[in-house]
Amino acid sequence: MCFLTKIIYLFKVNKTLIKILKIGIPLALGVFLIWYIYNKFTPLQLQELSGYVNNANYWIIGLSVGLNLLSHLARAHRWSFMLAPLGYTPKLANNFMAVSVAYLMNLFIPKSGEVSRAIVLDKYEKIPFSAGFGTIISERIIDLIFLVVFIGAALVLKFDTLSSYLFDAIPASIVYTLLIVLPGLVVLTYVFLRFSKSTTNSKIKSFLLDLKDGVLSIVTMKKKRLFIGYSFFIWGLYLLSFYTATQALTETANIGLGTVIIAFVVGSFTFAFTNSGFGTYPAAMAGVLVLFNVPFTVGTAFGWILWTSGIASIIVIGVGSMLFLPVYNKNK
Repeated sequence: MCFLTKIIYLFKVNKTLIKILKIGIPLALGVFLIWYIYNKFTPLQLQELSGYVNNANYWIIGLSVGLNLLSHLARAHRWSFMLAPLGYTPKLANNFMAVSVAYLMNLFIPKSGEVSRAIVLDKYEKIPFSAGFGTIISERIIDLIFLVVFIGAALVLKFDTLSSYLFDAIPASIVYTLLIVLPGLVVLTYVFLRFSKSTTNSKIKSFLLDLKDGVLSIVTMKKKRLFIGYSFFIWGLYLLSFYTATQALTETANIGLGTVIIAFVVGSFTFAFTNSGFGTYPAAMAGVLVLFNVPFTVGTAFGWILWTSGIASIIVIGVGSMLFLPVYNKNK
């Protein structure tokens, strides 16, 4: 095997290894958290946990899931507003199925959903991948803004309790490291894109230029007010779905709005740590609700009920969409 062949082989092996680690490490973290939490429970606590799960009102959970699915439909419709300035008018059904496939893909490969959404529209609506992906990036920016607003609301409503929890949970060394490393990465990236003449840099710049049209579609769209209204509607549905789920257990039915918003925000962050919050979501629910005098076993049960019902709906709708897409678009 010549030297160049060895380099190519090692590159492929390392690339495969990185992909495996990206999937395996989050899963391992989720499994560890599940083992760690349940290992701490006494037999009596495990019995209590089982009782909460068995006695939950699953009609209410079904309503919560329905509100989530409605938010997915609204997201699919909102996407059309961003694609219109680029000259594309995809069918709402294809948009919805693309969104559903994206949620499904994120269960198995973190962050792959955005790519799969763009691929679906590229395949079935002939919308170039870069343009579709650009609108998705723009959409994610809007979602980030709304999440920041919810974080601000949570801090205002329960500042004392939440700040003390965060300072106890996150070591100061990690905060200082992030403050140093993140600006450094930004500077290095800028220098590379500005001065490098490599082929990789040229490809990145070309891709970024293609993304620009999609990202700026939010500025050029004709239905800006409707887009903003849909954004509020989508995030309102997220929060309403979460609040509705709290009514499924007697022990969580009377928690205040401030606690609901905080738990909602904390739960949202868990999806970034493991595959769609596997293991981390129930742990986070239990950890944050116990701060507001909700028993740890209740928070754990609530977290598992909400997470499991959400994941089940994503799998059913996502798999159904994957199967139905070629049937619906059989003439293309």
